[in-house]
Amino acid sequence: MKKLIECVPNFSEGRDLTIIKKITDEIKNSDGVKLLDIDPGHATNRTVVTFVGEPDAVVDAAYKAIKKAGELIDMSKHSGEHPRMGATDVCPFIPIANITMEETVIYAKKLAKKVGEELGIPTYLYEEAATSPERRNLAIIRAGEYEGLEKKFATGKLLPDFGEAKFNVRSGATVIGARDFLVAYNINLNTTSTRRANSVAFDIREKGRIKREGNPISGKIVRDANGNAVREPGTLKSVKAIGWFIEEYGLAQVSMNLTNIKVTPLHKAFEETVKSASNRGMRVTGSELIGLVPKKVLIDAGKYFLEKQERSTGIPEEDIIFIAVKSMGLDELKPFDPRKKVIEYLLEDNGNNKLIELTIKGFADETSRESPAPGGGSIAAYCGVLGASLGTMVANLSAHKRGWDNRWKEFSEWAQKGQTLKDKLLFLVDEDTNAFNKIMDAIRMPKTTNTEKQLRTNAMVEATKYAIKIPFDVMKTSFETLDLLDYMANEGNPNSVSDAGVGALSVRTAVEGAFMNVKINCKDLKDEDFVNNILKQGNKIMDLTSKKVDEILKVVYDKM
Repeated sequence: MKKLIECVPNFSEGRDLTIIKKITDEIKNSDGVKLLDIDPGHATNRTVVTFVGEPDAVVDAAYKAIKKAGELIDMSKHSGEHPRMGATDVCPFIPIANITMEETVIYAKKLAKKVGEELGIPTYLYEEAATSPERRNLAIIRAGEYEGLEKKFATGKLLPDFGEAKFNVRSGATVIGARDFLVAYNINLNTTSTRRANSVAFDIREKGRIKREGNPISGKIVRDANGNAVREPGTLKSVKAIGWFIEEYGLAQVSMNLTNIKVTPLHKAFEETVKSASNRGMRVTGSELIGLVPKKVLIDAGKYFLEKQERSTGIPEEDIIFIAVKSMGLDELKPFDPRKKVIEYLLEDNGNNKLIELTIKGFADETSRESPAPGGGSIAAYCGVLGASLGTMVANLSAHKRGWDNRWKEFSEWAQKGQTLKDKLLFLVDEDTNAFNKIMDAIRMPKTTNTEKQLRTNAMVEATKYAIKIPFDVMKTSFETLDLLDYMANEGNPNSVSDAGVGALSVRTAVEGAFMNVKINCKDLKDEDFVNNILKQGNKIMDLTSKKVDEILKVVYDKM
């Protein structure tokens, strides 16, 4: 399995699109990485770029982009709302798949060494790659920003980890590291006052504000026994925040970094900001996400707001995300397209020509052509999809039924189960065709030498077993949906009982149709133990399905 690292370099240019393009083209044209997002900000004069790839490829692409940024961006002429200290201000690595944080740190250090030594840019390591505890915090390293670098080097304090402690007038300094996933998030306020926005930021951020006696603004600073200022912590853990005014939008924002979304998820940060702003006579009007987020961030937010409304959360994920977007006003300042902001969507292989992406007519037309796939296996899986979808529909109608308000959570839980089953069966629609294609690939393998013949035979056996396993999974998953349909027939909205009945019939077709595919592929396999075991289980599922569907249909007809 591929090791994947995400890289999110922040370049100190957000206004000149020609310069931004030249920098990001270095990434785009690099082998082994995929450029996911380019997010320029005019007021901050900063562009956040996101790309993913295998570790060495990420190091190479990041180096090229940092080099190009150093050539094109003159920090002596730079100004913007966001703190910064270099042309490439910060460049974090984030472990995404099949790689540990410890391994990710190794690659971050590899890049930092190369940048410092080969490009002559003073380079610091931060977060998990930091060489000392105080250097973990980006704010400490970046204190004084670009303008303070020369003095910082002259005093010998906080010297770079790589490269000479020599002021690079054009490129400044760069901070490279490894960290967990961070969400950059700005919340819009109905004020133009940076001071008011800062008051909200201090309320919510983890480090809070300095404690004072009496007047919270002009009062005497409270100090501990060692003379250090005492701080009043904010309400949100793992949150860094400041207030600023964005001239581009004509409003003030609370700009925050959520450094651990398991501790403080996006919706919690939004709600706490709403609360603080309201207490201070302001109103949150919307928010914006900078860069990309994992799908779970928006799904969790959408479910949170649906539950506040006592609405079912067992709806399609795009509907859940829509609720998240509207609840937090993510589209207030500019259009918000989840397909361009969610990592998982951007990593999807859009050139795969999935059956489930076709229209109903397109699917029917594709099935009717002379090619053997898609065939009965994919159709059986799709019948299972329809059965699960109908059961889920009845659950959602029941959750929203007038007079049943006290049962919304009960039916919401059933609807969530139905969505999970539906999504698994949708995957199996395409996977059945992929399984057939694996057999065809094995058939086409060369068979000139004895070695080639043996490799071909082994591939045929494995492909055939997979072509048996997929429809068998369709059988099992479709059968699981009968619990949902049974509950909906007995307990769900009585006006939709016929829908539960049609769902049960769809599941019967799915199970029986899938078993036909299991049996026809078993006849070509010589592994008798495997065949006998799978057929025994298949026959049992067939019997249980027939019995369960008959029970559901009896309930359906009795209620009609």
